Amino acid sequence: MKKASFLTPVVTAFDANGNLDIQANKNIFDHLINGGVDGLVIMGSTGEFFTMTTEQKKELIDLAVNYVNKRTKVYIGTSCMSVEDTIELSNYAIEAGADAVMIISPYYFSLSDASVELFYDQVAEAVKGDIYLYNFPARTVHDLSPEVTLNLLRRHKNIIGFKDTVTEMGHTRKLITTIQEEFPDFIVLSGFDENFAHNILSGGSGCIGGLSNIYPEIFAAWVKAINARDMEKVSEIQKIVDKLMDLYNIDTPFIPIVKKAMILRGVEMQDYCTAPFIQADEQKTEAIKAIMDEVKFI
Repeated sequence: MKKASFLTPVVTAFDANGNLDIQANKNIFDHLINGGVDGLVIMGSTGEFFTMTTEQKKELIDLAVNYVNKRTKVYIGTSCMSVEDTIELSNYAIEAGADAVMIISPYYFSLSDASVELFYDQVAEAVKGDIYLYNFPARTVHDLSPEVTLNLLRRHKNIIGFKDTVTEMGHTRKLITTIQEEFPDFIVLSGFDENFAHNILSGGSGCIGGLSNIYPEIFAAWVKAINARDMEKVSEIQKIVDKLMDLYNIDTPFIPIVKKAMILRGVEMQDYCTAPFIQADEQKTEAIKAIMDEVKFI
């Protein structure tokens, strides 16, 4: 098995006026680093990148890279709707000191394999650093297939990893088996927390999962257990994570739920989100508490 890692797609803290809350974001970074996760993914889907201005994105890139200051890896989501904007923001992040960028293909239209390949060809050719591909077909309405990925890897050495946000591990397993013979060091990460152990057992590298915003220490312990081949502990933590997955079902989208849960855990931040996301009301907050209370007794 490959050495496992668990990365956090970090929530972004805003104030009541929709501006970045600088101190709260620092508090979040410290919470995650102290909790032991293997890296921070800034402006992934959980980070609300899709409703942020370019100026806010650059401000957050500078804040994260400078404040984290090499205490852990920092990856930046730089997905934009155009090739040109994606390249510009990606190179801004790399030049600021990010360890890599993570890029989802354009969303809204369903794209053919040829169009997806063209997008990544143009981006990878111009980005001056390492790239993780980000596949989220539920949002893009098209799939970044293993075959297209293999074609891209043969042409672009700076594509080093892949986040596969699908519920079906069979999809991720096919990606791993298609890629690993020719590119054994290629990093394949699952996008749902519960798939972490299955990913590793299938030959992958781990997970980028949103629940680690709330309980980073649980996911750090999971990594430690699977790297130590302590399968009894891996199974024990799997049961905890399976219960925590219920948090995703409290509301759509789940980001305000994660922020409220972090506050309940004691992270100094507010649960403001970008519109049209709605803060958790009293009923949803009680549902969050009920799940978190169950975890305490496991």
